[in-house]
Amino acid sequence: MEPDWIEHRRSEDRERLGWMKPVGEGFVVIDLLGRQRTEALDWFHAEEALDEIGMSYLADPHELRLEDGSWLRVRIAEVSTSGIRVKKDDWGDMTATQLYYEVSFPVTEDQLRPLPR
Repeated sequence: MEPDWIEHRRSEDRERLGWMKPVGEGFVVIDLLGRQRTEALDWFHAEEALDEIGMSYLADPHELRLEDGSWLRVRIAEVSTSGIRVKKDDWGDMTATQLYYEVSFPVTEDQLRPLPR
């Protein structure tokens, strides 16, 4: 996280949705994974974009690039500026061994990407 990022929270419950990074006369929207989601916007539209993006993308399946270059289907378990924790997708099997992986924040899409649809 860069020191000039401005935190944005949802008005209803004060849940953090991401940040606005000052760029020139505008603000770039940064999501909870530390990824840029928009080009520079004015303050109002940057806040609006974060509200629209929300947090639902965190519940979607993702793929994690492993050290051997292969991709593993994962679910995001925890997100913070200290790091991101994902777990191997077990499709809700309560008897499956849970495998967790730590990735740094911000994470790039060449390391953690949304599962192609």
